[in-house]
Amino acid sequence: MSTPILEIRDLCVSYGKVEALHHINLKVAAGQIVTVIGPNGAGKTTMLSAIMGLLPSKGEIEFQGEVQRDIEVEHLVAMGMTLVPEKRALFGEMSVEDNLLLGAFMRYRAGDRDQGKTMDQVFGTFPRLKERRAQLAGTLSGGERQMLAVGRALMAKPKLLMLDEPSLGLAPLIVREIFHIIADLKKTGVAILLVEQNARAALQIADYGYVLETGSVALEGESRALADDPRVVETYLGLGGKKQ
Repeated sequence: MSTPILEIRDLCVSYGKVEALHHINLKVAAGQIVTVIGPNGAGKTTMLSAIMGLLPSKGEIEFQGEVQRDIEVEHLVAMGMTLVPEKRALFGEMSVEDNLLLGAFMRYRAGDRDQGKTMDQVFGTFPRLKERRAQLAGTLSGGERQMLAVGRALMAKPKLLMLDEPSLGLAPLIVREIFHIIADLKKTGVAILLVEQNARAALQIADYGYVLETGSVALEGESRALADDPRVVETYLGLGGKKQ
């Protein structure tokens, strides 16, 4: 594995006296898709929130070779980290195009003026967003909203894209499309940290995976090895009503 763009060491997060994450260690390299799978309540979203500085944590978070002290969301975004949250957090009363432009706000404020070119690249990835560019975000389908949330994050030209449950609430056909797009994004060089309950889809496109259970890393390894691990197969990939 090349030098990590993100390295988490002994990450702990507590809600009051209850520790939600216990000594998490995780690495993501440039141009790599790393997935974190696990059941509801395992701490996956908590982990992303802590990495992004949205929750106080203990341990060490190193991004682009710089250990983050007193983590500030704005600083991390400026450095090239973006998070697409589970609820997508779009501005429903604004157009698709205006939502996308907001994604480039930090770069615009820093003096970059290439938003038009970046938007064309996003439209190349998501042709449906180009068709809907004047439409209000609140009128989009679930799949289109997810595309817009990812597209808005890409407007920031991130070095690391963190995705929280991108398949949540989407029909199987749309899920396949979204995961195909995520796999294609890897070719652009962006590193992706993908948090997913849909273990089967996540492990198919990821290079490396971590299994999070009750706030701790229960298993980790190359995605293909994890997909063949009997414990993962039984718990996360099994059929017959087993929850993914």
